[in-house]
Formats: sequence, C-alpha cells, structure tokens
Amino acid sequence: MNWIDKLERKFGRHGGITNLTVYIIICYVIGYLLTYMNPSLLSMMSLDVSKILQGQIWRLVTWVIYPPSTGNFLLFAISILFFYYPIGTSLERTWGSFRYTLYIFSGLLFVLIAAFITYFVTGGFVVIDGMTYMIGGSVFTTYYVSLSVFLAYAACYPDMQILLWFVIPIKMKWMAWVYGAIIVYNMISYVRVGLWVMAVPILASLLNFVLFFFSNRNMHRYNPKEVHRRREFKKAMAQSRVNPATGGITKHKCAICGRTEKDDPNLEFRFCSKCNGNYEYCQDHLFTHQHVK
Repeated sequence: MNWIDKLERKFGRHGGITNLTVYIIICYVIGYLLTYMNPSLLSMMSLDVSKILQGQIWRLVTWVIYPPSTGNFLLFAISILFFYYPIGTSLERTWGSFRYTLYIFSGLLFVLIAAFITYFVTGGFVVIDGMTYMIGGSVFTTYYVSLSVFLAYAACYPDMQILLWFVIPIKMKWMAWVYGAIIVYNMISYVRVGLWVMAVPILASLLNFVLFFFSNRNMHRYNPKEVHRRREFKKAMAQSRVNPATGGITKHKCAICGRTEKDDPNLEFRFCSKCNGNYEYCQDHLFTHQHVK
C-alpha cells in the first residue's frame, strides 16, 4: 500500500469534492468573463508572488480562476463541453472523488510552491539578451494542471478513441504521446532562449502525474476493465444478500437456480474462475453451468 492508498483509506470517505470538474469549469468561466468585462480586476487575481508578499493574500486562492488561455472564448467553450468535462468526470468516476481531488489539488499546490521558489531565486525578474523582464502572475496558471488531467485519462483509457478536430479518429495513448512531445519541445525551446522560468510551471503542474502514476505500483486496479469488474462484483454481492422468499440477509446465491444457504444449510457455493465476471454457483451447478464469456 503506497502513501496515496493510505490517505484514501484514512480520509477517502469525506475528503473528496464531488463534481470537482464542474467547479473548475465555473472558475474558468468566471475568469473568461473577467477577461472581457474587467481585465484589471482579473490581473489582481493572478499568482503574482511579489503582490502576495505585499499583503494581497487572496491571490493564493483566486489565481485558480485565471483562465489557462485568454484566446477565443468559443474555442474554450467547445474544448470544455466536448473534451475537458467528459474526461474529468469520467476520471473522477474511475478513481473516486478523493483520489481525483487529491490529484488536482496536488497539481495546484506544486504550481504554487514553484511560483514562490522561482520568485525567491530570481527576485521576480529574468534577464534575456541584456534586457530585464518582470515575471508576471500570468506565467503561473492552471493550464498544465488541466493538461495533466488529460494525461491521467489517457493512462487509464489508452485505447479509448476520440475524434481529433471532430474528424480524425485517434486513440488516447497516441494523443498523450503527441502532447508529451509538444511539452518537451516547449520546455527545450524556453530554456534555449533563456526563458527557463516558463518551464518551471510546466514541470510543477505535471509533477502530480509523475507521482500518481510512477510511484503507484498497483495502477491495474484503476484500469477501466478492472473498475467495471469490481462494480459488477459489488452489484452481484448486493443482490445476493437478500433472499426474496424470506427477506433475510444471505451470503451466497447461485447464479443458476437462485438458491441461497437459507434454502438449504448443506449447500456449498463457489465462484467460477472461468466465467467472465463474478458468478457464484451452488454445488449442483458449479460444474454443469455454461461459462459466461
């Protein structure tokens, strides 16, 4: 059991935020509205460490509404409706609210820490070709945290097929490799021109992905097929606990005849290892039933 599993076991029941993806989208919508309606107010909410140290502590929280991009709002709406929302909600259902919340918040925390470290190392300025530039709050956004959600989804559903530009069918794993190559190229480009500070938020945002997937030795349990198998098992167990005839709680139920241990205390029950799923049979049908494929 790794540290994530220990945290989930201790705080998992009450520690997650249900429908966190919806709240993130709401924050982005607010940020985009401020971009067009009141840009000066939006600038007061960015992750500007120098301003935070001057007393504007609200920036420690409000920077999350700063939109990942201030480009076309229509493109943003399309990407949210057809891409980010379904991926985020699906990942939350696969992992559970606690693990998904921990994944998002750890990414945000790493970006926050990286912003402070960068400020104390550089003093808030970077020199390029003899020119001094101030490191603004817009450098540290949630863009790559959102991208890490996509990478996590691709790791869980590598063979899931999507339509690139709504036309070209492509599997998630190939999309992830393409995005990974783009990220590496961007980081190298930033470093080559002296803008190494631009690579810092990228590394910080994706650190949660590294921790979750490369430190977890049991990621098979989050494979979609494995998740579906466990859900079917729980459903079958829940159905087998109540005997319709007596109304009593039962532990075993034959998938063929429906008999339970309450029908005959001498009955023996076993699960079939050759059936595709969790099917339990009584002694009369264990070796005579047709295997479920």
